[in-house]
Amino acid sequence: MLSNEIKEPSGELTIRVIAMPSNTNAAGDVFGGWVMSQMDLAAGSAAGIRAAGAKTVTVAIDGVSFLAPMAVGDELSVYTDILKVGRTSMTIGVQAWRRVRQSHERQLVTHGKFVFVAVGEDNRPVEIPAG
Repeated sequence: MLSNEIKEPSGELTIRVIAMPSNTNAAGDVFGGWVMSQMDLAAGSAAGIRAAGAKTVTVAIDGVSFLAPMAVGDELSVYTDILKVGRTSMTIGVQAWRRVRQSHERQLVTHGKFVFVAVGEDNRPVEIPAG
C-alpha cells in the first residue's frame, strides 16, 4: 500500500522519540535514514523478544515507501507486529507515525516489513524457540 490512508496504528508501540535538529538535512526535513534506523531498532526489539535468548540480525527490508515528511519537533512513534515466524527467521511489520509538534494530529510516515534471522555466538542461524 502506497498511501497514508491508514487512520490508526496497528501493532505494539515499541519506540517513541522526538525528531531533533541533528536528524535533519539542510532544508530542515528529517532524514529518511533516521526514520528507517528507528524502525530497525523497533523491529529488532520485537524480533529479539520473540527469539528469546538469541541475537537477531536484520537481513532484509521490504516495501518501505515514504508517505509524509517529518520536521524538527515532530514525535515519531514506531509500532511493530510479528507477522511470521519461521524456523530461523521472522518477519516484523513496522509502521512509523508522526505526531505534529504541539498537536494531536497523527500521520503515517512510512511502513514496511523487516526480516530478521536469529543467530548464535558464531553468527550462524539458530532455531527460534516455539512459543
